[in-house]
Amino acid sequence: MPKMKTHKATAKRFRVKKTKKGIKIIKRTDGQDHFNARESGKTRRNKRSDKSMQVTHTQKTILQGMPYNY
Repeated sequence: MPKMKTHKATAKRFRVKKTKKGIKIIKRTDGQDHFNARESGKTRRNKRSDKSMQVTHTQKTILQGMPYNY
C-alpha cells in the first residue's frame, strides 16, 4: 500500500501534541501577521500564545491531513 500524503497547508498551521488524556491540537492565534500596532496591549499579549483546539469533528479532519504526526 502506498504512503499517505501529508496535507502541507494543514501541517504548517497545526501541531499535534500527545498528552496523558490523548491528542491535543495546537494552532497559532489568528491575526498576528500585520496591523498589530493598533491593537490594545491586552490583545497583543494574548496573540503571542498558541491556542489549543476543542475536540470536534474538525479535529478528525485535521488529523487525517497529517497521518504521520500522531
